[in-house]
Amino acid sequence: MVLSIYLSLLGETIAQQDTQYTQYMYAPNIFNPAYVGTTDIASLTSQYRAQWTGIEGAPRTINLAFSSPLQSETLGIGAMAVSESIGPSSTIIAAADMSYKVSLDQYVSLSFGLKGGLKVLNIDYTKLDIYNTTDPRFQANVNNRFSPIIGAGIYAYSDVWYVGFSVPNLISSDFYDDTNISTARERATFYLIGGYVLPINESVKFKPAFLTKYTSGAPLTVDLSANFLFNNKFTLGAGYRLDTAVSALAAFQVNDRFMMGYSYDFDTNELSNFNSGSHGIFLKVDVGEGRGTRVLSPRFF
Repeated sequence: MVLSIYLSLLGETIAQQDTQYTQYMYAPNIFNPAYVGTTDIASLTSQYRAQWTGIEGAPRTINLAFSSPLQSETLGIGAMAVSESIGPSSTIIAAADMSYKVSLDQYVSLSFGLKGGLKVLNIDYTKLDIYNTTDPRFQANVNNRFSPIIGAGIYAYSDVWYVGFSVPNLISSDFYDDTNISTARERATFYLIGGYVLPINESVKFKPAFLTKYTSGAPLTVDLSANFLFNNKFTLGAGYRLDTAVSALAAFQVNDRFMMGYSYDFDTNELSNFNSGSHGIFLKVDVGEGRGTRVLSPRFF
């Protein structure tokens, strides 16, 4: 019932906007191409998010992101793939990233990135319980509608902090069904991210982070998180999404190359009456060999 109400509010447009991630700090190149190549070793990250569990047709997202420096020390490359479904719609995204890095001083670097790829949208209205079956907006499905992706970002960082601004897709697109009625609209989304690592003592580090997301016509999204890293192995923390949800986060560094984590979101708005929260899982694997001698640091980004 709740999903039907949600979809009915969309009217003539079903806005396919960027996915919400609670553990956004572990794969920034999903939304900022300037991140790729900023670490000394290649990494592969996968995230799965099940949002609003208990609601039929609620969002489900899985992604895979790759980032690697090149031997030139100034270039980085990456790639990403995302599959998302919500109600009658499904989206597949595939994109490649490239970055160029300059050193501002001994400790601080600045990276510029570009993203290019494709997005495929499908909407199957037969999955909906439609009250007015003669409504022309729901007469024809949207099948394999392609749209280009061109994104850009900037990312400044040191071993203990980072800040970045990006637009994963600068192109706004309208999709139409066979009756030439607009059924889906995509708008550019702007991201501002940042994080810091503050040593408390020899075994504990405090890791605050934030993500701000803005899309024209949609409410501003602000995520704040506070994590604590114990013995460079175990991370435990909490997050708050402004006026929307609170979350618990955990991660474990299994060995020098493998990291895994989990997050749970509890809604603080009216949707909490209809679902049992949102779950997120991520896996991160360092692959290949580092560039020179790899220095382990408290960086988590």
